[in-house]
Amino acid sequence: MTNFAVSGVLAVFAGALVALLAFVPFVAISYRRRGGLTIWRTLLWAGAAVYFWAIWTYTLIPLPSSQVYSCAGVNLQPFAFVDDIRAAVAVSGRYLTDSVVLQVALNVMLFAPLGFFLRVLGGRGIVVAGLAGLLASGLIETTQLTGVWGIFPCAYRVFDVDDLIANTSGALLGSLLAFAVPAQHRGVEKAPDAEKPRPVTRRRRLLGIVCDVVGTWLVGFAVATVLQAALVLLGGDAVSESAHGLASIGGTLAAAVVWLIVVLGTGRSIGDIATRVRFTDGVLPTSAARLLRFVTGAGAYTLLAALPVPWSYTAIVLALVTVALVFVWRDGRGLTGWIGRRRLVDDRAGVVSPSMDQGESRA
Repeated sequence: MTNFAVSGVLAVFAGALVALLAFVPFVAISYRRRGGLTIWRTLLWAGAAVYFWAIWTYTLIPLPSSQVYSCAGVNLQPFAFVDDIRAAVAVSGRYLTDSVVLQVALNVMLFAPLGFFLRVLGGRGIVVAGLAGLLASGLIETTQLTGVWGIFPCAYRVFDVDDLIANTSGALLGSLLAFAVPAQHRGVEKAPDAEKPRPVTRRRRLLGIVCDVVGTWLVGFAVATVLQAALVLLGGDAVSESAHGLASIGGTLAAAVVWLIVVLGTGRSIGDIATRVRFTDGVLPTSAARLLRFVTGAGAYTLLAALPVPWSYTAIVLALVTVALVFVWRDGRGLTGWIGRRRLVDDRAGVVSPSMDQGESRA
């Protein structure tokens, strides 16, 4: 695999990890700042996460091998690339495909998405884009110049002031190109209709379920990692083999407890809160209805999945039934609504009648 491909793969995996870690907060912020979540905004946000890492992987990787290491030079003459292009084109006669021309163009193109994302996702203008491009490029060039801050004896790539110029120009260009995106889709300012209730759809309900699943997994994984590290450090090799099992149990319990506390305290799961939905009152007392919400949600699924076989198969049954019932009613109320005779509504809506409309259409 070429270095170019390796850098691309690393950027995609690192970006995907960042997107996963920030998924639930991103959904929650989108519903509160923009009133909802669109496919366009989601793809743009995921692309920004991958792009952030692409900047670093394409400019800093591959790191040199100690066996073939050689120090690189420094260019402190601004716009030296102009003379380089003239000389190269005079020899090759190619204005668009010459390697020197392409190198400058690629340096501009690499930073154009930075200015674009800053305006569209961050609502920042051309001045901020230029400063961000200059600072990011300066940090990269300095990292190369110092041999990754002293890890290597000297610069392993050329420190080039022209790269600073090209990268900053790219960020400025990207900020200008972002004007092609309609104003209502740019920035993080709260949309005028952000507090307007929206219909609760099956897609929205599935998004809430995904938020719950991702959230419980992240909490469980984080707690399990910390516990395993603590057990190994405290017990040494004597507990290293059993540390993984104990940590896994601890992570599962931690995730379930967090979801239980949230559901009992609010009547909604974290996924419900993120997507701004709530259940109406039903036939059960409040305490029983909230316990039912936990039992039919991601918290209970996490506990069931951790049971030994064949009991763990109950988690699969719960998941299949939950997803299947989402498609029975238009609001995707699922098990919680079916058993408790409750409807799903937007939490920005007014008080809804507790009795479920018997004539409400289904799938």
